[in-house]
Amino acid sequence: MSSNPGSKRELTPQQRRNRRVGLICGVTFFGMVGAAYASVPLYRAFCELTGFDGTVRKAEAAPGEVLDKTLTIRFDANVRNLPWTFTAEQTSQEAKIGETKLALFRVTNNGTTPITGRAVFNVVPEEAGLYFQKLDCFCFSDQTIAPGQTVDMPVLYFVDPKFASDFDTKGEQEVTLSYTFFPSVEAPPAPATAQAHKPSNAG
Repeated sequence: MSSNPGSKRELTPQQRRNRRVGLICGVTFFGMVGAAYASVPLYRAFCELTGFDGTVRKAEAAPGEVLDKTLTIRFDANVRNLPWTFTAEQTSQEAKIGETKLALFRVTNNGTTPITGRAVFNVVPEEAGLYFQKLDCFCFSDQTIAPGQTVDMPVLYFVDPKFASDFDTKGEQEVTLSYTFFPSVEAPPAPATAQAHKPSNAG
């Protein structure tokens, strides 16, 4: 006897498998989309924690050991899509491994309105990113500069003593610290009456 024409037709095993595969693919797709949106801040946090891809790490305290080995630290300053002049006050410094050093950078807003920017940074060679650490840096927050204003920005840094024992870095004689200022994508537009501020020492 035939089944009731108004009832739902039972799916075959092949159709059930196809439906199950389609559901899994859909869940995977939307999961990948969500992961893509989350990946940028997660990747940034991962790099700052591990020094991956030459990213400089933030330190809470200076090391208690200074080695009798000196490195040449070179400095590089760049801007992208900003009417700013950004320079390093020193082209290089000699620093003992483990020694805390102060480097100065200077930025001038050549535009006619306050502008907020943020600096991204890395070191070369990339392997040194694990050991090049900063106690204080303007790159940890947005910087708002008034039109025509010039601001000096300090960087307090050291090279971890483990640099001298790592197989990938112990033979290095030079490390380059590079900054590039971009327009901030996180800060709201600054009002015309806003005043620029110098970075605090809180990091």
